[in-house]
Amino acid sequence: MFERFRSGRSQGQNERALKALLSSCDRLISEAGESVGLEIARQIFQAYADLNPELKTEFFKAIASGFNPDPVAVEQAAKRYAQSQDPTDLIAMVDAAHPPRQELFRRLNRVPEGCAALVKMREALLQSLVKERGLKAVDSDLEHLLASWFNPGFLRLERISWESPAGLLEQIIQHEAVHEIDGWGDLRRRLEPDRRLFAFFHPALPKEPLIFVEVALLHEIPGSIAPLLDRKSMPEPSTKPYKVAAFYSISNCQPGLKGVHLGNFLIKQVAEALKAEFPDIRQFCTLSPVPGFVRWLLANEPFDREAFAEKVWLRLEDRRRQVMARAQSMSAASDFARLAQDEDLRPSILSLAAAFLGHVSASARRADPVARFHLHNGARLERINDQADLSVKGLKQSLGLMVNYLYDLPTIEQNHDAFLRGEIIRSKSVADLITR
Repeated sequence: MFERFRSGRSQGQNERALKALLSSCDRLISEAGESVGLEIARQIFQAYADLNPELKTEFFKAIASGFNPDPVAVEQAAKRYAQSQDPTDLIAMVDAAHPPRQELFRRLNRVPEGCAALVKMREALLQSLVKERGLKAVDSDLEHLLASWFNPGFLRLERISWESPAGLLEQIIQHEAVHEIDGWGDLRRRLEPDRRLFAFFHPALPKEPLIFVEVALLHEIPGSIAPLLDRKSMPEPSTKPYKVAAFYSISNCQPGLKGVHLGNFLIKQVAEALKAEFPDIRQFCTLSPVPGFVRWLLANEPFDREAFAEKVWLRLEDRRRQVMARAQSMSAASDFARLAQDEDLRPSILSLAAAFLGHVSASARRADPVARFHLHNGARLERINDQADLSVKGLKQSLGLMVNYLYDLPTIEQNHDAFLRGEIIRSKSVADLITR
């Protein structure tokens, strides 16, 4: 009985806390005074921080339902504009359709460190969104505002070196998402003279990187990740000029900025910075994983028959069936390794990967996310490397394959435009793998 009483009391306290928080939100968007508004905003952030994850979800649900535009006012304003085509009526219609929660977020952003707090708020919102699809409008509003506040024009590109503050270096180790950094010795090798690490920073989060990229300075395009990650390897000799800059890892540090496109601007700015530092560099490329390849194979979806000549389509489908006969029984890392190293099946695996990346990656539904990122940025699908990542993760995701995407600076924009039309620009070597 006591437990029921305590549980009921706790629930009542939670409901009152949530009701008080929402009341403060109402006050914030109705108060005219600047100083009063700042104090209310501080109280909102504090009250929000005290909520548990379940109550945060309830808060977002209340924001979703209670801070919408008035549908009657929107409809009336739209009808007036449709009849008059007058700019004044257009402005009135846009104002009527403007969700009050956007104004709420804008006023919260006025508090010192408010922007950073809103980024964290969206991180929690994205977690709630997994189960509560009704929060999509709230997420869209917040993403829209964050995309404006984190416009690339506000960002600062900074090179990270071994002399950077220890706290910053610790964040790099923590946020590396592609190739785990195994302690300080591993990080130090990635900051040697033949390596570069660049990050974007924002004035609202001056000590926290938003996204960073790791670069290897080389004499030729790399075909395997192990030499680049070998902490015992010697730096590439600088006695002859570097010819290649290889982007081998890009990591986002702020989950709350998901959907705010920063990576494409980062790569292009880093390429320009490297070009200025090393005028002899002629090729900017990646050495990228293919995290969607095995997942796509196991989905066992046939190729689009209209995308290939009949002979090519029949050959690809036959190869897909051969590989699938083995792939469906894979579970342990050793199973993936045996399949990846099967001499009889390797040509089929390479051919299927080329078709997957060269055709399926134009589809948002089935695309490899890394391929879509680079191809959308204007890179060219340059080369598929066999036996390039024999780590457990590399074998399970892509059967050991890795890809070089080439960033040819003069053709980036036309490649980007082609991708938007559904065309993937690829090299002859990749095209040949499909038809071989």
